Amino acid sequence: MTQRKLISFNWAIKKLLRSKANFDILEGFLSELLFEDIKIIEILESENDENEDYDDYNRVEYLIKSNDNCNIIVELQYDYEYEFMHRKLYRTSKIITEHMKQGAPYSEVKKIIIINIVYFDLGQGKDYVYKGTTNFIGIHEKDELQLSQIQKGKLKKESIFQLYSEYYLLKINNFNDFAKNTLDEWIYFLKNEEIKPEFKAKGLKEAKDKLDIMKISGSDLQSYNRHRENLHYLASMAKSVKIEAEEKNWKQGLAEGEKQAKFDITKKMLINGIDIEIISDSTGLSIEEIKLIVKGEG
Repeated sequence: MTQRKLISFNWAIKKLLRSKANFDILEGFLSELLFEDIKIIEILESENDENEDYDDYNRVEYLIKSNDNCNIIVELQYDYEYEFMHRKLYRTSKIITEHMKQGAPYSEVKKIIIINIVYFDLGQGKDYVYKGTTNFIGIHEKDELQLSQIQKGKLKKESIFQLYSEYYLLKINNFNDFAKNTLDEWIYFLKNEEIKPEFKAKGLKEAKDKLDIMKISGSDLQSYNRHRENLHYLASMAKSVKIEAEEKNWKQGLAEGEKQAKFDITKKMLINGIDIEIISDSTGLSIEEIKLIVKGEG
């Protein structure tokens, strides 16, 4: 059975999912990933509004306020970034400080959940879903530091990690396309832009209906087609840069190989007592270069 073609999630999250009418799609994804019922109150900001064209297609980010007064960052990124981890740390710290009222006590610092959906090889690891939390483990006793009963009552939290930022990293290209649970169904969709009839994950039914390419309006369809063309162009440019670099390295290696061969021949000719001028005429090396070889500096 041929599946209906759906629009790509990065374009959808940038253009359609910020509308309240479509919150149910993102809510489904967040609920499956975080294992709790997430309701989106509002989308506080989008970093993409200030991005240049290239970054706009490579990376999409939204800051979401959820029903438990927690801020959630959802970011989707295609291209490799060497300083990815550092940027996430900076972005998290910036959001914490910018969204804290002046003069408020530290207990009002809002927890941030950072969700990164990446389509490139980040770090070393075989899994496709990683979670990072903050815990304090004793160096000597190996016990985990806990909140006191008073702190639990005042802060309304049971564990310290619940106070700190949480990180979720989804390495989409590591997924083997075999959906074992409802979260896997979402990851399958993120990788293949396809929702199978048997999928039951929260939000996918809505995504299958609202992200059907046949139901996109004229202006949105034009925008989506331009987006797809830009993705092809960017992919072509990235491949061209790679080929150019490989060709440059090959030529450089070839030149270095030829030079090394001349040096080896020169050394053999010197051992056989052949005059330096004759060696220069035969190899194309200058007299100065040959003298350096004689001194062992070449």
